[in-house]
Amino acid sequence: MPSESSTLPPASPGVVFEARKLRKVYHTGELDVVALDGVDLELHAGDLVCLLGASGSGKSTLLNILGGLDLPTSGELIYKGWKLDGSREQTLTLFRRNCVGFVFQFYNLIPSLTARENVALITGISRDPMTPEEALEMVGLGPRMDHFPSQLSGGEQQRVAIARAIAKRPEVLLCDEPTGALDVTTGITVLEAVERINRELGTLTVVITHNAVMAEMADRVLHLSDGKIISSHRNETRLPASQLKW
Repeated sequence: MPSESSTLPPASPGVVFEARKLRKVYHTGELDVVALDGVDLELHAGDLVCLLGASGSGKSTLLNILGGLDLPTSGELIYKGWKLDGSREQTLTLFRRNCVGFVFQFYNLIPSLTARENVALITGISRDPMTPEEALEMVGLGPRMDHFPSQLSGGEQQRVAIARAIAKRPEVLLCDEPTGALDVTTGITVLEAVERINRELGTLTVVITHNAVMAEMADRVLHLSDGKIISSHRNETRLPASQLKW
């Protein structure tokens, strides 16, 4: 992993992540909980990937390890030739700052800052950011950028969170149930923003959901159960988010 001032490798159509026998065990007292149990996968630049599975299947654990928020108990995780498993915290911090954008179910916006100012928190520490205005325009919030979170709907707040995540121009966008707190119509608007970012920026995008309908908008669908990937397939065509029905 390079230093903060080093040049990161360019995006390529090849493998972004490679995982080999990833295993994660949480120790709680005398009980061991196996969250991931020997996961092997490859994720490619520009793909939109859907992780499906019930609660407790290992989706969030896998996403957290891909994003450098957690480390596997064993196994290997390689990001564009760099081994992330066993990396020092300083290395993971640079990886998270420079390479990955996160979107969670809850928006985590600062209430006292406008949409523009919330996004500017990220652009101020990024190596080659968009302007906050550019990022907010990408998610359709140009006219609302000077509003505070309390003046925005849930879907608009989530789109601010997406703008904040992509303003650093990350090569990877990780979304954990981004529509979980939203109604269907608002959720589709949020998914359209995710879809546009994946298409226009070529960002590898991984979306966690328990809603199988959302898999229709993905290039690739991975189904997890009991910490294992039990199926993997590619969609021949992607359904636009605007056409999803659930």
